[in-house]
Amino acid sequence: MTAPQHPYTHPALTAADPELAALVGAEERLQAETLRLIPSENYVSAAVLEASGTVLQNKYSEGYPGRRYYEGQQNIDQVETLAVERAKAVFGVEHANVQPYSGSPANLAVHLAFAEPGDTVMGMALPMGGHLTHGWGVSATGKWFRGVQYGVRHDTGLIDFDEVRELALKERPKVIFCGGTALPRTIDFAAFGEIAREAGAVLVADIAHIAGLVAGGAHPSPVPHVDVISTTTHKTLRGPRGAMLMSREEHAKALDKAVFPGLQGGPHNQTTAAIAVALREASQPSFRDYAHAVVANAKALAEALLARGFDLVSGGTDNHLILMDLTPKQVPGKIAAKALDRAGLVVNYNTVPYDTRKPFDPSGIRIGTPSLTSRGLAPGHMTLVADWIDRGVAAAGKGDEQALAAVRAEVGDLLGAFPAPGLPV
Repeated sequence: MTAPQHPYTHPALTAADPELAALVGAEERLQAETLRLIPSENYVSAAVLEASGTVLQNKYSEGYPGRRYYEGQQNIDQVETLAVERAKAVFGVEHANVQPYSGSPANLAVHLAFAEPGDTVMGMALPMGGHLTHGWGVSATGKWFRGVQYGVRHDTGLIDFDEVRELALKERPKVIFCGGTALPRTIDFAAFGEIAREAGAVLVADIAHIAGLVAGGAHPSPVPHVDVISTTTHKTLRGPRGAMLMSREEHAKALDKAVFPGLQGGPHNQTTAAIAVALREASQPSFRDYAHAVVANAKALAEALLARGFDLVSGGTDNHLILMDLTPKQVPGKIAAKALDRAGLVVNYNTVPYDTRKPFDPSGIRIGTPSLTSRGLAPGHMTLVADWIDRGVAAAGKGDEQALAAVRAEVGDLLGAFPAPGLPV
């Protein structure tokens, strides 16, 4: 099947592979015309996109600046050093490694640095909002290490630190992870730090979702309380698809050795360059405004959804993310997510704490405000967004495709006034 033609040009790609060029153009249109509410997605700047596609792609650079296994690294060393120094400045850390290919390998490197196969590691359970790579059974981190998990309270949706402390002192894990993928509330890094010290564990803050909020001062920093920080460089940070590990200087050697040669070969230099660009952007005053706007939008959207009778896990949000339990609406999360997609509202279906449905057909959906904030939408627009979600979920329950089409038309009308960064549309 041939993809539809599009009016946006990528001359070299179009000449070499018109079928793929058409798909790229179709994706550009999709990202321009839909309201992207997946909290892990965002729009990068044109500068980040350009850096991702430079001739740095052509270089192999195994090793670290000044200690490479290949010659011809005069420029690459400076690129990586620039990214490292900017990461240290933006996050206020002593050491940074910008080479991990993505968040999952970064977390695996943490395990390699501080634990041996079979050792106990501790993290939030995946169904409670944690991540696969925090010791969950289907992940390599759960197969090669002994994972124990904490959760959230059934009545509040909040972490029970008495339970966390009891589990940590009982199991004595080598590593404790805090952070996750569906946590709508502020992470109490200080409380985790006290528990980790008492249990003799290395504390790792996985801030992949909130890195941009931390950089912009819209979420407390983990730096004073943790040993290691793991993060992706996209999501709220608005960089390329990469990752970083940051730490106190005492852990620098172990982490660097775990990344290379422990898990990886040559770093992706074009991604390193794009990380450097994103970190320069994150150091600007405008980024601080953006980070606070992400949170303001999420809080406004949560309030508007609550007013429409939606059940929000923990009752709301402190950050960029909202987790909704659709059980009271009598519409399964997967059916709602697919219907909302047809309405131009891109979300993901998601388990909620203590979900009675299966993970591939759960009760909830997960939404967030990074992408719409990057387009310039403000808290005043969130009532409209909540209304679209409400109408979309209701239409999903009734199978009303006309109602979904009407919402999609309204979404397109609004987004026409808010062009997306980095898109040639």
